[in-house]
Amino acid sequence: MMKFNLKSILTALTGVGMTLFLTVPILSLSIPNVYAQTLTENELFGGSVNGEEFATTAGLGTGELTTTIGSIIRVLLGFLGVVAVFIILLGGFKWMTSGGADAKVADAKKLMVAGVTGLVIILAAYAIASFAISSITTAISNAEI
Repeated sequence: MMKFNLKSILTALTGVGMTLFLTVPILSLSIPNVYAQTLTENELFGGSVNGEEFATTAGLGTGELTTTIGSIIRVLLGFLGVVAVFIILLGGFKWMTSGGADAKVADAKKLMVAGVTGLVIILAAYAIASFAISSITTAISNAEI
């Protein structure tokens, strides 16, 4: 069994520090300079006439951004809901297999309460996100252009 004392740790850290102190400047000298360039619209979109043509060629979606964000939020919250239900089921399984031990039953109850609390939070988040997305969609569609 190796024992580490302060002196050996400081010696190792000093060695690592000196190695970095000496090698980083040498490595930075060998890196070539990179300069930015300005791209034209034709170069930017890969020879396409405009962004919409590029998006179609690249296979990007043509749906509205709010709809896409809403779909992503629904999928994430749905996944979290499945996880919360799994936690509740796990708590029930632990309770059934506890054999009447008070400590195991208490742990199972805590797990089930945590799962139900998580499910309530997820449902509230879904309601808030749904309201926010529909409000933003309504505000955008009713805005004057």
